[in-house]
Amino acid sequence: MRLLLDSNAYIWAITRPAELSTPARQAIEDPENQRFVSVVSLWEMTVKLSVGKLSLPSNYMDGVDHIGATLLPITVPHLRQVQLLPLHHRDPFDRMIIAQAQEENLTIVTRDRHFRAYGVPLLAA
Repeated sequence: MRLLLDSNAYIWAITRPAELSTPARQAIEDPENQRFVSVVSLWEMTVKLSVGKLSLPSNYMDGVDHIGATLLPITVPHLRQVQLLPLHHRDPFDRMIIAQAQEENLTIVTRDRHFRAYGVPLLAA
């Protein structure tokens, strides 16, 4: 399985894995699965940290390596896919994650209910 961790799932995976659902935790820990973290998730966390809406350890970006994930950059095809998405949800970070999952054939690990409207494969975090 190819997994794209939403910001919330990434935070739990690196700070409080017990917060994840058992299926999500097992999928993230399974060495047969590929794990991805979007650069947009790190950007979202950085923005929230800078305005005081989030508290994380200073080495939160090192978690990508810690969980054996690959950092997923934003590419032009991802941008084009965002442009094609219906406007079910206005959060630009979430819309990019959805577009990346669609473009890269990834299953999103998340608890965000808004993602369902886009028909992208989901694994409940």
